[in-house]
Amino acid sequence: MNYLAHAYLSFSQPEILVGNIISDFIKGKKQYEYSLAIQKGIQLHRAIDIFTDSHLSTKEARQYLKPAVGAYSGAFIDIAFDHFLATDISIFKSETSLANFAIDTYTILEGYEDCFPEGFKIRFPSMKHHNWLYNYQFKLGIENSFASLSRRAAYLSTSEECFQLFENHYFAINNCYKAFFPELKEYVIDLMGRKFS
Repeated sequence: MNYLAHAYLSFSQPEILVGNIISDFIKGKKQYEYSLAIQKGIQLHRAIDIFTDSHLSTKEARQYLKPAVGAYSGAFIDIAFDHFLATDISIFKSETSLANFAIDTYTILEGYEDCFPEGFKIRFPSMKHHNWLYNYQFKLGIENSFASLSRRAAYLSTSEECFQLFENHYFAINNCYKAFFPELKEYVIDLMGRKFS
């Protein structure tokens, strides 16, 4: 899953949120330099990724984008699923609800900027300025995120074909999200109760 999902699945616990968001920028034993609560967030992020990668609905969704981006299809589906989460009215009842969630998330993260790893320290100002979490609801936001991912990825020169496949298979990918996300949420709630509380 991508930033919006990791933020949402932190369930308003500040240090869990921080760890969950910065996890991709933390390698090896670096995680042990953080507080225990942030370490739990880092571990939660990784558990979410493992669950996501192994879920049948995620595997199905990847197939729709694979002709354009091959092995990177999982990363693009992570972004696509954030779009469907942002537009999921069972979670964000309105644009205002999503907007408030985005502002609250940035505000919490700002309080921990001193402990951001270098990679996320560079990325966070753009995330906040361009309001990524809020803009995932718009197809233009997803198109921009696809383009950004394509620029960072080796062996990819453009995301245009991938975005076209996303549009062509929009409802099928949405159905994959609907089959997947409630199970992920239930898994995280259970995991947090058992291991990360």
